[in-house]
Amino acid sequence: MQHETYPDGLIRDILATTRTIALVGASDNPARPSYIVMKYLLARGFEVIPINPGKAGGEILGQRVYGRLADLDRPVDMVEIFRNSQAAGPVVDEALALDPLPKTIWMQLSVRNEEAAARAEAKGLRVVMDRCPKIEFGRLSGEISWAGVNSRILSAKKPTLAGDGVQKLALGPKPR
Repeated sequence: MQHETYPDGLIRDILATTRTIALVGASDNPARPSYIVMKYLLARGFEVIPINPGKAGGEILGQRVYGRLADLDRPVDMVEIFRNSQAAGPVVDEALALDPLPKTIWMQLSVRNEEAAARAEAKGLRVVMDRCPKIEFGRLSGEISWAGVNSRILSAKKPTLAGDGVQKLALGPKPR
């Protein structure tokens, strides 16, 4: 598969069918992008399992931290990689050793490893590179355009918020 662009249908299907995400490179620092993405995905109903060898046994956002993918005690639908492009190769290899295999390998913004992607695709996994699931979920669910970002519509009308003051939209059926 080419990895320059992705059809919205593919991204939507991945996000709508994924329930459990192993986030490799998770941080407990609220200023780090991996923390922000993890918090967002948890708020959208995903189960996010942080992977960080330096924090193993602790917690990030109330979730138990594992040192490596091989330590997981349950299957995951997606492995999200918050590591650099070179480190993504060994992470993909570790994911390919899981039983059962995850359905998706997702490499964060600026992370690309064509060789690792080819190995994963040869095993039947879907691969997304250089994208952020938080951004893609917001874009495809309408949350980003609801806030007036990228909507190409300017309005002086104040939006109304429901519930906890945060508009949360979905891609289809609500995540578990």
